[in-house]
This record gives sequence, structure tokens and C-alpha cells, in this order.
Amino acid sequence: MAGSTPGGGRPLIITEDPLLLDDLLRLCAAAGAEPHVHHGLPEQAGAVGAEGVAPADPGLGPEADGAAGSAGWETAPLVLVGDDAARRVRGAPRRAGVFLVGRELDDPRVWQRAVEIGAEEVLRLPDAESLLVDRIADVVEGAGRPALAVGVIGGSGGAGASTLACALALRAARTGERTILIDGDPLGGGMDVLLGGESAEGLRWPDFAASRGRVGAGALEESLPELHDLRVLSWDRGDRVVVPPAAIRSVVAAARRRGGVVVVDLPRRVDEAVAEVLAQLDLVLMVVPGELRSVAAAGRVAAGVRMVARDVRVVVRGRCPGGLDPEAVAGLLGAPLAGEVPVEVGLPGRVAEGEPPGSQGRSALARFCDGFWQRALGSAQGVPA
Repeated sequence: MAGSTPGGGRPLIITEDPLLLDDLLRLCAAAGAEPHVHHGLPEQAGAVGAEGVAPADPGLGPEADGAAGSAGWETAPLVLVGDDAARRVRGAPRRAGVFLVGRELDDPRVWQRAVEIGAEEVLRLPDAESLLVDRIADVVEGAGRPALAVGVIGGSGGAGASTLACALALRAARTGERTILIDGDPLGGGMDVLLGGESAEGLRWPDFAASRGRVGAGALEESLPELHDLRVLSWDRGDRVVVPPAAIRSVVAAARRRGGVVVVDLPRRVDEAVAEVLAQLDLVLMVVPGELRSVAAAGRVAAGVRMVARDVRVVVRGRCPGGLDPEAVAGLLGAPLAGEVPVEVGLPGRVAEGEPPGSQGRSALARFCDGFWQRALGSAQGVPA
């Protein structure tokens, strides 16, 4: 995986083709990366049968490194080998993050050359430019394991999904996890309001409406309001309630890229934009009030969510007076039970006074959230069993 090998965030380019080099330097610049450049394999790789290390051409520009070994094959986080230079790196130690890149890759022998150098993929330009920029940017941003992304959706109106989403994010942040809370419901009133930060400086969803292509993970995080040790992407109080699905997809992907936890408060209607979010979530918690009418409504919500989400689980809020226990409610909805959250007396009043949900560590809501994260973050797969 790109970025899994330490190397200071600077990719290594190996090619003798000046046109391909121009393309790769341009793509590195687009990703915010300053690469090392070699005509041949750096000496420290110790390639068997390599034809030596050709010094870099002084005309390649300031990015080129003429000194052999200044950017090592084994230490660079990402290696881009031009198809023209594949023969020069045969016999180099096998490692992750090697890509064979070219502009004319119709020769069937290209796959043999890729196998010989241990390349993960063969990338043809210009078709693979977007993919390659993403790979390079991952290196620059130090991308590793993506964030555990959890969505929260109400099974019916007034279910308390926003309250649970806010509490989950707050409790995750208090464990030291890098946490981003995303407000996915433009008609919900604003998650920043729930956290008491409606006047906090930072970008809101409408500011990302014109986003095209990749959004930088670091830039996104730094641009958002910081409230209670977490970052919040909310809606403003303006008239705009629509952000293009492509922009939403890019923003959520950026939020996940640097690891930690991402919590998304979801609306009950699954449109194209919401589907883009659902597709990137590891788990969706559907909050169902403990009443028969809400259970019936939740069945319709669950049907829409399951069309996109990979894992949907039920959180029952309060006991059902009709004799249904939480396991029975989950059974009726055909989804695993994630737990039960008792109705917390006095919570609305405390929120109105500026105390975010989940602030009181001994409350039932906080205990549920703490238990959820202990299971989720302690799981090898990042999702509770």
C-alpha cells in the first residue's frame, strides 16, 4: 500500500523519458509532492543485473537528485518506474508501493516487466492521472489506515439520531481519537448549534459546493471549526441546502483519509448525495424509539439504507410499551442490535444550556458511546462484532 513504507513523504521517480518525467512532475505538483528523480536505480537498492546508476541530467530541474542513494529504493514511500526504465530495476528488493507507469502500454510484455520489478499496478497516462494523483497525495498526507466511519440515522422523526451522533463524536474525541463530526442533514438545524459553536470560525458545507476532484485531508481538517476537541463540518444558516454529490464524496473521503474516527449525522431520506456518504461508511447505526409506530417507520428507512450501506445495526432508544424488548425490535427490522439507550431525563434542558450530549461521563448516553467505541476501536476490523 502506498504510504506504508517510511520515506519522508517524497516519492521516487525512475525514468529516462523526458516527456514521461514532465507528466510525473506535473502530477506530483498537483498532489503537493516534491519527488526525488533518478534515471536509474539508486545504488543502495543493490539491484542484481542492473546496468549501473546513470547520473541525473542537470537539465531535469531542481527536483532531480544526481547523487546515487539520495532517495533510496527501499526508503521512498512510493516508487514510480517509467516503462522505459523497468529493465534498470530488475532484481531490486521487493517492496510495496511500486508502480509501473507509461504513456504507451499496449505491449503485452509490459505485464511481464511489471511482475519482474514487483509492481503493484500498471498505470497508463493520461487515463490513470487521477488515480496517480490520489496515490501521490496519500504519501504526502501520510495516509495509513482510514478512519472508522460511522453513520447515525433516525428510524423515525425525533428518534434522537443527531443527539447520538454528537455524543459518539464527543466521546471518541475524549479518548484521544482524531475525530470529525459531519452534519449530513441540511434541514437538521446544524450540528455546530448542538455543540454550542454556531458562531465558531471555519468552513461549512456551502463552502465546499464548488469542490472538484480530490480534497486535501489536512487542509479540510484545518479549515473546520474545532469544538470540544473535535472538528465539525456543519451547515450554515443560509438558504443553500444542496451540495453536489461529487463534492460530498470528495469531502467525506478526505475526512477519512488521515485516520481516527468520522461520525456522520444522516437524514432519513436516501438521495444521491446521501448514497455517496453511505457508500463510504463502515457502519450505520439506526436509532429507533421504543414504540410500535416508530418501529414500523424504521422498516422503510432501513430498506432504503440497505440498498447502499454495507452494515446496518439498530440502537433502541427507550423501552417499547407494546411488550417488545430491544432484541425483538432488531429482529423485526432484520438487523443486528447495537444496543439500547435509555431516555435520559433532563438532557434537552442541559443541551439548551450549552452542554453537548455525552458530556456527562456517567450518563446512560455517555456509557453507551464509551462501550461502543471500546468494541469498535478494539476490533481488528475496526467494527464491533
